[in-house]
Amino acid sequence: MIAALLGMSGPLVAASATWALMKQTYRRDPGLLTSLMVKLFAGKMVFFAAYVAVMLSLLGLRPVPFVVSFMISFIAVHVIEALSLRRLLNNS
Repeated sequence: MIAALLGMSGPLVAASATWALMKQTYRRDPGLLTSLMVKLFAGKMVFFAAYVAVMLSLLGLRPVPFVVSFMISFIAVHVIEALSLRRLLNNS
C-alpha cells in the first residue's frame, strides 16, 4: 500500500508545483510561459529520475505497485495539466 501511495504522490506533487508556477507566470507575463515550460520539463525529468531511483533503491519499495501507480498517476495528472493549460490559454 505504501509503494502505491508513494508512486502516486511524486507525479501529483510535481504537477501541482509546475501548474502553480505556470499559472502565476501566465498571469504576470504570458510571453514567458513557453520558456518556463521548457525549464520545468527539464527539471521534472531530473526530479522523476531521482524520485524513482530513491524510491526503488534506497527505500526498497516493491517495484510493481510503485511503478504501476506511478505510471497511472503520471499520465492522469499530465492529461489534467494539459487540459487545464488549454483552458487557460483559450480564456485569454
